[in-house]
Amino acid sequence: MPSELIAAIATGPVRAAIGTVRLSGPGAARCAGAVFRPADGRALEIHPPKTLVYGTVLDRTGKGVDMALAVWWPEGSGYTGEEAAELQCHGSPMALSLALEALFAHGARQAGPGEFTRRAFLNGKLDLTQAEAVMDLIDAETPQAVRQAAGQISGLLSHRVEEIYGGLVDVMAHFHAVLDYPDEDLDPFTGETVEKALEQAERALEALLATGGRGRLLNRGVPCAIVGRPNVGKSTLLNALAGCERAIVTDIPGTTRDTVEARCVLGETLLRLVDTAGVRETADPVERLGVERSRRAMEEAQLILVVADRCVGLTQEDMELCREAVGLAPTILVWNKCDLPAGDAPVPLEALPDAVEVSAKTGAGLEALGEKVDRLFPHGAKGEGEALLTNARQTEAAGRALTAVERAGSALKMGVTPDALLTDVEEALSALGELTGKTVREDVTDRIFSRFCVGK
Repeated sequence: MPSELIAAIATGPVRAAIGTVRLSGPGAARCAGAVFRPADGRALEIHPPKTLVYGTVLDRTGKGVDMALAVWWPEGSGYTGEEAAELQCHGSPMALSLALEALFAHGARQAGPGEFTRRAFLNGKLDLTQAEAVMDLIDAETPQAVRQAAGQISGLLSHRVEEIYGGLVDVMAHFHAVLDYPDEDLDPFTGETVEKALEQAERALEALLATGGRGRLLNRGVPCAIVGRPNVGKSTLLNALAGCERAIVTDIPGTTRDTVEARCVLGETLLRLVDTAGVRETADPVERLGVERSRRAMEEAQLILVVADRCVGLTQEDMELCREAVGLAPTILVWNKCDLPAGDAPVPLEALPDAVEVSAKTGAGLEALGEKVDRLFPHGAKGEGEALLTNARQTEAAGRALTAVERAGSALKMGVTPDALLTDVEEALSALGELTGKTVREDVTDRIFSRFCVGK
């Protein structure tokens, strides 16, 4: 069944310098040409493909609404693998809407969320990991996340999975070749052959699964708890890092009673910040609940910033909190209020967790804090040029493949004949196929592409 012709505004619904309307499907060039009048008077389809043409965009009544550029691609050469076209207009939301309405009047329909990328996947232009990387690129908030997503789109993860898949396919092909052509001069199908292939696949899958943590931190951010005694500047620090007044700040101890969350890029690391209630003994039942949530946030964090008041000096409570934090996650002591005279510290700073002096009020020292965070989480630098699993779906599929390979290896060691364990190899191949989209169910692809914006 041929695809329908779809169209959508591919840029955001805000005023901008440039706005794009895109089409994909049979007759895309003809439909675009019906609402675009080239300045040289020739029809758009007559112009060479992949060449920008200057002219006038028309509304559904044939009146000009913009001076713009148009381009078209023949089937097989564009993003979706179908015949496609784009109108590159000025970024007036109204002008773009009028152009889109005109395309609908000439036979196109509104594209659904992610439908362009879904067609690219269905037409073999992208596999599923590459399609997911398109969304990762759109959502990227750090330079490393951008570079990693670009690498995934180019096929870094796909190639890694295909290497594992190909090794297991070779095992299956060898078995069936020996079985189907017994008179041919083929190497015998032995346990040693299978064992070597399974060990290679197991090592490769273990290494791939080990990247899942870095991939998720790169895309979702590092859970980071900001903790400390009341009134040491935790909320001021969160506001400074977030770049807005996210938390209420007063001189009254115990202002923060519940956790407050924000996202920020510190250094080159994306953080999911949680500002917590001041940790202290209290008879106030509401504040006590806040303290309990603070400790729970520490337990769930992968980075803890212990904030202490440099003017007061380190207290016994600060030290106890530092010791507790170090036992839970990588910890940095944020020695706050460095713009004011310092108090006394009962122990040398070198005896504490990694420490940095900052002023959350003025912003002094935040760059140094970012450098320390980057050293603790060098996932960006390590991830460049590396295939990473970046979401739960990919990790789950790779995990099932590893389990099947391990089961096959165990069966082989127990004396099961090589041919009998090939069902486990087939299961591993099926899981790897789900990872790249070779064997994925339609409801899974529906869920993946529903995350995309309309026009992508």
